[in-house]
Amino acid sequence: MFEMTTTLIGGLGIFLLGMKYMSQGLQSIAGASLRRLIGAVTNNRILATFVGFLVTVLVQSSSVTTVMTVGFVNGGLMSLTQAIGVIMGANIGTTSTGLILVLKIGKYGLPILGVSSLVYLFSKNEKLRYTALATMGVGMVFFGLELMKDACEFLEDVPEFRLWFQHFEANSFIGLYQCMFIGCILTMLVQSSSATLAITLSAASAGLIPFETAAALVLGENIGTTVTALLASIGTTTNARRAAYFHFLFNIGGVLWVSTIFFWYVKFIPWLIDVDVTEVVMVGDTPTYPSTALAIAATHSVFNIVNTLVFLPFAGKIATLLTRVVKDKPQEIAHLKSLDIRILETPALAINQSRAEVIKMGVICDEMAHILYRILSQKTPDPQDVEKLFQHEEALDQMQDEITSYITHLLAMDLTQDVISKGRCQLRMADEYESISDYLQRIAKFRLKLNKQGRVFDDPHNNSLLDLLTMVEKQLNHVTTAYQHSHTDVVSATIRSGTEIKHKVKTLQREHLDYLSAEKVDPYINVSYTSTLNALRRVRDHVINLAEALAGEK
Repeated sequence: MFEMTTTLIGGLGIFLLGMKYMSQGLQSIAGASLRRLIGAVTNNRILATFVGFLVTVLVQSSSVTTVMTVGFVNGGLMSLTQAIGVIMGANIGTTSTGLILVLKIGKYGLPILGVSSLVYLFSKNEKLRYTALATMGVGMVFFGLELMKDACEFLEDVPEFRLWFQHFEANSFIGLYQCMFIGCILTMLVQSSSATLAITLSAASAGLIPFETAAALVLGENIGTTVTALLASIGTTTNARRAAYFHFLFNIGGVLWVSTIFFWYVKFIPWLIDVDVTEVVMVGDTPTYPSTALAIAATHSVFNIVNTLVFLPFAGKIATLLTRVVKDKPQEIAHLKSLDIRILETPALAINQSRAEVIKMGVICDEMAHILYRILSQKTPDPQDVEKLFQHEEALDQMQDEITSYITHLLAMDLTQDVISKGRCQLRMADEYESISDYLQRIAKFRLKLNKQGRVFDDPHNNSLLDLLTMVEKQLNHVTTAYQHSHTDVVSATIRSGTEIKHKVKTLQREHLDYLSAEKVDPYINVSYTSTLNALRRVRDHVINLAEALAGEK
């Protein structure tokens, strides 16, 4: 008895770990494809559904797709209507897992695991390693499934277990809802509908439960899987919660209408795929029911496909209804919602989202330099310009903190070398942009302090600072534009412009010293001028650092 229980638990653990490795490997291989697919989502509900289907097939987890979708909606990167389509497609995509599970290759699970593990451990080619990781996950899935099947075959001979399962047979509506409840609770506990589907398949294949009971459990599992998205929506924006609520309504609505025709439905499925669920195939001395497993997978697939076809025409109306029922919050807290921790489940997409925020930092720095030019050009700086520049500096401080925290979490995961390199680059660039904003603000403070004291630069000195600032602004804009367009060959051009800025600073310093020798200069003017020159030279240094980070130099 103890051995059977530990075999079942061990098989489940290996299965779940296999699903994780398979998903991780597939995501790493298909990173670029995932980005293109997510970017292709439009308000066209059919296209959105197709994208949801493909993404789920690629990552082999509807929960991952749904949680990602909630994260994208939370960040304002996807509308509610788009999310509804993706979620429906994800439910269809997850049926591919069930079809994989019925393949009769369980006995090959261990050899697949062994060979792929060796490739993963000893190969130096990164793409090959992650292909091996995905294959290793497949092997673990099948090996875990085989262990669970073996455990269930033993349990089938235990009278106490057979007697217990007889209390939960879907031979009446009460029994149906009892089985659905068990399937729901089991999925909520395991947090994987694929795992509970595997357990159901194993039990049914071993003859531990009949097809009708298994079908009822599958319906309950479809409700239980919505809990993951509901948990993911806690603390998110209103639209993100609406997306999670739709996932719940979609699944529970489908289960409710199918349950009304359940006893016709469980007869229809075997007829549709032309199998006899009572057919017994002897494996040695052990009776098995392979047709039942196929029928269960078909039950899962048909349910999600038909449910999508039922809900798809009403996607727009459902979005409107959810908007009316789930009211907007009076004020949504402004922060980098696109860096939603839920997206970390898909590193290839997560690193792209953090890149977008680093680009925003660059654009804001460019704007700060432009605003600073206006401030320096005015005898009396415009208060609105000053306020905006200071707001930008505060925003960049916050952005740098959030980007650092986000990428640090990301780098703690098992990642491809490409993602690691990009993450390190982004960390460095975020730090450099924040430093640049500090110096630009410092220059503005120098000018404001002079203005407060009733002092101003003379025209030659002020014009020289404006010329220098223009050079720095062009250098900064060049690097930011290069990062936007993924151009990494910027170091030589940036160093060239940096050298010109350095020579310009030295020239202005020398001219200023000559001026001090010939004229009596207000000490405050002198300090402010030299400090501004030094600050602009430091901005130039940080821009060169940006270019080196972009090029991958240390």
